[in-house]
Amino acid sequence: MSAEINNREYRQEVLKELISQLHDGKSVEQVQERFAEVFGNVSAEEIAQAEQALISNGLPVSEVQRLCDVHAAVFKGSIEDIHRAPESSEVPGHPAHTLKRENRAIEQVIDDVRAQLAFFKDSSTHESLKESLRKLTAIDCHYVKKENLFFPYMEQYGITAPPKVMWGVDDEIRAQLKEVIAKLDSGDFSQVEEEIEAFLNKAGEMIFKEENILLPMLLENLTLDEWKIIAEESVELGYCLIDNVPAWDPALQEKGKQEEAQIPSTPGSIHLPTGVLSVEELSYMLDALPIDITFVGKDDTVRYFSQGAERVFPRTKAIIGRKVSNCHPPASVHIVEDLVEDFKAGRKDHEDFWIKMGDKYIFIRYFAVRDDAGEYLGVLEVTQNIAPIQEITGEKRLVTDDTNEK
Repeated sequence: MSAEINNREYRQEVLKELISQLHDGKSVEQVQERFAEVFGNVSAEEIAQAEQALISNGLPVSEVQRLCDVHAAVFKGSIEDIHRAPESSEVPGHPAHTLKRENRAIEQVIDDVRAQLAFFKDSSTHESLKESLRKLTAIDCHYVKKENLFFPYMEQYGITAPPKVMWGVDDEIRAQLKEVIAKLDSGDFSQVEEEIEAFLNKAGEMIFKEENILLPMLLENLTLDEWKIIAEESVELGYCLIDNVPAWDPALQEKGKQEEAQIPSTPGSIHLPTGVLSVEELSYMLDALPIDITFVGKDDTVRYFSQGAERVFPRTKAIIGRKVSNCHPPASVHIVEDLVEDFKAGRKDHEDFWIKMGDKYIFIRYFAVRDDAGEYLGVLEVTQNIAPIQEITGEKRLVTDDTNEK
């Protein structure tokens, strides 16, 4: 046992050493030999555990994220033998199979972009290049499903570092794509070829990481019940560059390790201080509001979210019971954590944010929820697209058909 502990600690020290070298400007190529020497014969899960230990000991996720490209460079050609995915990833409709189908579609568009990039000096190809890059914006749907369906289950099984690191890289890819499209649209072609190539490389490496690091971990841990929930909720979030995904509804062969997360409810009537509602009435009433509502309990876990038609940000039942800090990208999670701490300490009772998202103007409000004695019970997030409200002028005192006065 002591030898195993020593090996584990030694590998963590090597990871810190390599992260420091990358931070100081060394390239992936310059550190990958050392990485391969120490980690070339261990599983992806063991590396993930070492990274997770570093993060638990206070090393920022952004620093561990630097190793992501080193993983891909070292493991190509060997990781499939170390961590081969089970056959379920070959079953049509299974979420693992769907992820791989989406990756093949993404790769096809990446190949198209590379072919068009070869003729970049011919300005007549610029429009087709922009069209292909815009097609790749569908990759956001692919990442949203990963972050909202796969990551919560990984966290439930104690696998917390890989989701944080991968989410950070996802955001880098999103930002790179947005930047190159904006440059092409503005006619700024300075270094854009190199930037497009950098984006394509990072997106391609993420495909490798998903299929050779992420999927094996999921397939080793998740039950059939949990995969079934993911398959069902994938329909609501949509698919990336593919269609005709068959329904996957396996006969359950074992009792799931964890039943589907349910929104807490009590049969019969709910007696509130100002009235009585049935569970059905309360649920549909909240969903009818033109806002998104999410409630996080005093233990910092997500307890409830509404399912209205005007949802702004994606939510799935997999987040119920999830730590709120794990529901946000690594780059912005500190804002949420600081805000919750201010609410708990009584320094604040609310905070507002507003951001532009295309033609939407999103107003995000956070409220501390307290009882009559001032005891903190949790935080309520309310999100709304206020663009239509800002367009209101004058007065409206009649119903739309002008037949009845309000």
